[in-house]
Amino acid sequence: MTGTSLRHLPNLITVLRLILVVPVCLALLQGQYPLALGLFFVAGASDALDGFLARTFGWFSRFGAIADPLADKLLLVLTFVTLTYVDELPLWLTVTVLGRDLIILVGALTYHWCLGPYQMQPTLLGKLSTFTQITYVLVVICNLAGIAMPDWSLAQGQWLVAFVAFLSGLHYTVLWGHRFFRGLRQRRREDM
Repeated sequence: MTGTSLRHLPNLITVLRLILVVPVCLALLQGQYPLALGLFFVAGASDALDGFLARTFGWFSRFGAIADPLADKLLLVLTFVTLTYVDELPLWLTVTVLGRDLIILVGALTYHWCLGPYQMQPTLLGKLSTFTQITYVLVVICNLAGIAMPDWSLAQGQWLVAFVAFLSGLHYTVLWGHRFFRGLRQRRREDM
């Protein structure tokens, strides 16, 4: 590979992570939990690798900026949905996690349609919410794959995920609601 083609390596890794979503979910649906765990681990490692390459060598792209978080979110959301479908996660937890994401998505689209482009950065609570979700899914899949997890991590973990998701959703709502109304006021002043 030449230097020019190497700069696309993070994007290629991201595309491969997107492709891994289907086998992870199929393995969960078929009860092949060790395989699902291995694939989930590979997807997580690929996320770390493409981020490392992009930061180390400056191999950033518009595609990567959009596809990388999309791949992460798609893997996490579909894993939650699949684990709920096979009765390994409670429905209320998945609804809470998806509800937070839906609130953020609707808010972002509303802001974009009413005020224009924006640069949305994940907040500390948003990162913590994603971290707790990933950790909890890994705990559940490890347990299903025969790697015994402490009972408290399974029982209390779901409440932690729900609590942090709720706080994160509330924080994004307040933060972006404030920015939205401030932007509307500024636009009205400019239109006068």
